[in-house]
Amino acid sequence: MTAITVPVTNQENKVTTGATVWLTGLPSAGKTTIAYELAGLLREEGHLVEVLDGDEIREFLTADLGFSRADRHTNVQRIGFLADMLARNGVKALVPVIAPYADSREAVRKRHDASGAAYIEVHVATPVEVCSVRDVKGLYAKQAAGEISGLTGVDDPYEAPENPDLRIESQDQTVRESAALVHKLLTERGLA
Repeated sequence: MTAITVPVTNQENKVTTGATVWLTGLPSAGKTTIAYELAGLLREEGHLVEVLDGDEIREFLTADLGFSRADRHTNVQRIGFLADMLARNGVKALVPVIAPYADSREAVRKRHDASGAAYIEVHVATPVEVCSVRDVKGLYAKQAAGEISGLTGVDDPYEAPENPDLRIESQDQTVRESAALVHKLLTERGLA
């Protein structure tokens, strides 16, 4: 049974259209930072917005999962289900999640296609060399010291999207410029 997407009004009685914006990329690529900047822009315009931060989801909703390929797939599917539900109910779901496997991301896209919810995939294509210097959570340093293994893009695979709706090279622009590019795409598609 296909779900029906309905327009929702916000507090100002403005009709808002939901959508999922999935930001995929390596650890420390800038996904979450861009998502929160975009959330601010959208909220200023009166949109209903929720950021589904991959780290927070791991802590609160998928703490039972590890980092095997199967567990990573399950994690992405759970987040995709939640994002689809929010999008169908008029919320802009901004999803900064590594989601390293193409088939997992494709399954999320298909879920949205089936429900009629808008879905945009953004590849934050920051090179691993830049990410390892940023090293926001110290993961690259821990991996280099042998304290952890299975770091996406280093000793665990990352399958970059071949045809994302938008590719951002965050190392070449400010966070605000990156968020503005996503906002522009949402506007062009009638979603902002």
